[in-house]
Parts: sequence; C-alpha cells; structure tokens
Amino acid sequence: MDMRIKALMVHLLTATGSVLSMLAMLAAVEGKWSMMFLWLVVALIVDGIDGPLARRYDTVSNWPTYDGVLMDLIVDYLTYVFIPAYALYTKGMLPGWTGLAAIMVIIYGSVIYFSDTRMKTKDKSFAGFPACWNMVILVLFAVEPPHIVVLVTVIALTVAMFLNLKFVHPTRTPRWHGLNLGMAIVWLACAANAAWLDFNEGLIAHWGLILSSLYLTFAGMAQQIFPSNPSDSLS
Repeated sequence: MDMRIKALMVHLLTATGSVLSMLAMLAAVEGKWSMMFLWLVVALIVDGIDGPLARRYDTVSNWPTYDGVLMDLIVDYLTYVFIPAYALYTKGMLPGWTGLAAIMVIIYGSVIYFSDTRMKTKDKSFAGFPACWNMVILVLFAVEPPHIVVLVTVIALTVAMFLNLKFVHPTRTPRWHGLNLGMAIVWLACAANAAWLDFNEGLIAHWGLILSSLYLTFAGMAQQIFPSNPSDSLS
C-alpha cells in the first residue's frame, strides 16, 4: 500500500476518537458509567497506537493536509478532560459547590495545559500532569474514596499540571521503557475489567488498577530524583 494512503489511514484512525467520545458522552448522559468508561478505554487505546503509527508512516510528510497533532489534541480534550469531568460532577462524587468548582478547575486548567508549548520534555515525557482525567476519574469510580480525598486529588493534580514535575509517556519515554509500557498495559487491562464488571472487579484487578496508577503517577518524578545511567533502559 502506498505510504500516503497509510498516512491518511492513520489520520482517519485518530479521528475515530471523536466518534468514541460521542458514544461515551451519550452513555454518560444516561448514567451508564461502565459503558462510558469502556468507550473511553477504547479511545485511550486508539490514542496509544496512533502516535507510533503516525511516526512510522510520517504523516507530516506523507499527508500534510491534516494536522494530526491538532486532531489528537481535540479528541484528547474530549476524552481525557471534558467527558470525565462531566461524569465526576454528575455522579456526585463531590457535594454542592465543590463539585462544580472542581470540574471548572479541571476543564479550565486543562485547556491551558494542552496549549502549552512546553508540555513535552526533551525525552518526550510530560512536563507536569498531562491532564489524564479519564484515568484519574475511572480510578476514583473504582475506589470510591471519601469526598475530601477526591477534592484533594483534583486540586493536587491540577496544580501538578503547572509544576516542574515529570510524568512518563508510556510509549515514548526511553528510560524504563519496558516497565512503563508494561504498567500501562496492566492499567488498561484492569481498567477495562473494572468498567466491564460495573466496578465489581475483584481484589486482584482492584489493586492492579491502584498500583499501576501509582507507578504511572510517580515514575517520572522518580526519574527526576535518581540520576539516569545507560542500564536504566529496559526497551
């Protein structure tokens, strides 16, 4: 197949995220949280594979008509931020004015973060929390912590978007690459399991979701604290 056609197909794959976001939103409006998160997990998988494919088939050169980065950001804002924030508020995970304030902070802060030209580090990690609210809120649905824990989590991660804290990119950060990717796959499997079983996922999947989330949250910061050396790459 011609490389230009392959590049176009990658763009079209990225664009399917908009359809997945609509399906997730329709489920959310009906209060079908498990179905909403299943669509968001599928969207996350698409987002995870379209980037490597875009680089492999050089979409910038082979099909420059469409801006794949812009398309990806549009879809990501819907699936990573807007729909999960709606779910957080509608589910009533934060009472009264705190719920409204939390989602306003999430959607406003994330717009600013997504437009920041410094959001990627030299090693292709994220500078600041990458507004992955879809992952955060899915875990909150599974764990069902007290309101105060939800509020502190939202505040802390919103602030973290604008701090000099490193967060690994599971498919692009070279250091500990194999472990990063493996933990991301564990997270996806546990998240899909939790959503499929209406958050009655069982002990193993429950703790797998929590532990993989903690790893993906703090691995980048650990890399900042501990100097790198050539043997750190597991790729």
